[in-house]
Amino acid sequence: MFLQRIGNKGIRLGTLFDRAAARHPGNMVVLDHDLDVAPELGRRLALPEVAELVAELASRLWAAGVRTGEKIVVHKTDGFDISLMACAAARIGAVPVLLSPKLDGETVVELVRRAQQPYLFTDEAKLTDSLPAEVFEVAKKVLLASGTFEGATPLASYAGTARVDPITMPPDHPTLITHTSGTTGTPKLAVHTGHTFQARYRPQATVVSAVRSREPIAIHVSFVHSRMFTAMPIAILQGHPLIILKDDEPESVAKLFSQVPPGLIEAHPNTFLRWEVLAKDPRGPLSNVKYFSSTFDAIHPRTVHTLLGASRRKLPLFAQAYGQSEVGPIAARTYSRKRGAEADGRCVGSPFHGMTNVRVVSRDGRPPTKSSPGFIEVRSDGRIVTYLGEHQRWEKQVNDGWWRMGDVGYRTKWGCLHLLDREVDEIPGVESTLEIEDKLFARIEDLIEVIIIPGPDGRPVPVVSTRDDKPLDERVWKDAVVGLPPMADPVRWKLEDLPQTATTKIKRLELARLLAAGSDGNGELS
Repeated sequence: MFLQRIGNKGIRLGTLFDRAAARHPGNMVVLDHDLDVAPELGRRLALPEVAELVAELASRLWAAGVRTGEKIVVHKTDGFDISLMACAAARIGAVPVLLSPKLDGETVVELVRRAQQPYLFTDEAKLTDSLPAEVFEVAKKVLLASGTFEGATPLASYAGTARVDPITMPPDHPTLITHTSGTTGTPKLAVHTGHTFQARYRPQATVVSAVRSREPIAIHVSFVHSRMFTAMPIAILQGHPLIILKDDEPESVAKLFSQVPPGLIEAHPNTFLRWEVLAKDPRGPLSNVKYFSSTFDAIHPRTVHTLLGASRRKLPLFAQAYGQSEVGPIAARTYSRKRGAEADGRCVGSPFHGMTNVRVVSRDGRPPTKSSPGFIEVRSDGRIVTYLGEHQRWEKQVNDGWWRMGDVGYRTKWGCLHLLDREVDEIPGVESTLEIEDKLFARIEDLIEVIIIPGPDGRPVPVVSTRDDKPLDERVWKDAVVGLPPMADPVRWKLEDLPQTATTKIKRLELARLLAAGSDGNGELS
């Protein structure tokens, strides 16, 4: 779209920290963990230190044989050095392929194979615990972030090598490859260019520009997700100290936020759900937050209300963007204390003027409505250019420049987009499983997850997780489902046992398969 194209020279990940350090040399990156590639740097790093580390890692990659245009798969134990390694690879013109630490070994081998003999950056723990020996056959060379393993080379062995100057690639050249969520099967590899990433940067930067200069921005986002590579540049280039979280455990988060109070937090919806308990923490870890932001999945009204209530700032806002890994943010809206997320049902907002567009295509010849939703299709210059090794799958989702999201919904006369369900998650006789889940969250305080999936007999089955794994009160449940479509009795699972993607989305199809196979996730039938 035209506002995404003006002056778009590409994201330039390889020199990102150099440029940020030149503008704001005194700013810091605060971590809740040590970096495997440089534990000696600690957890408080000045931007020039991070820039130096990226340059050093890039030089080590070059010394290891990685060259411009080659791919390097990054699949290691979770940590911010995953994102830094992506920047280091981009600095020498290589193409990083980021695979979540949560992926199983067989899936990783398949995706490495799809990358056609790339370099592999991993660690001893992954090679010992999850990656099969076959990974050495499909990778050109295996480099280690930490530890030792026969047949693999520690990247640290190239420390102190001659410094390599950064290489700037054309904006239309692949700059990063991420994978899709894999909620419907083996993840696809999404190819981003410098141009498409910069196009995504612009609508998201409008939110951060409202945050007061120098206020810290906290990010708890999968280190392999495309969102990290827009959220991180926006924060450091606009002059904000950066708080990077690997762990979303409430106690550790409360301690860190009490020491370094953020003005804006970007996180996954399920993370915000877990942080509801911080609203009652006497240390007030959320008290300084002016903006909460989430772009990954539907956010539940109860969570929005709780978090906004925890802020002591005047008129705090919760910004939710609707988008997808393949296209970036498409539409957005904000919630306030006065106008909460329950005000407009499943509304996910309006497109970014001059940057993105949305249409809803009828499935039955009638105008799409709540009772007869249509296919959601979008336009954005942030759209990926292909799926690596699967271009035909990419083409199937493109219709005259419009990208089919795989979701169903409708638009109101005011232009607001309402998201009802994923196409594959629809249940006959149920207008919106997401709407039911919202209502259950609002009515049952102890719920920390609820997923409505089709049971073996076709009836909707609520799979629930409770805070501290408490038993579900039968009377509370019966009161909560009054007025909702008929459903089977709830099945209780521990949250950690639910199949999840890298961004903590629940794999609904996988959950339905497990339920049909008789698994109860070590939970109980209510």
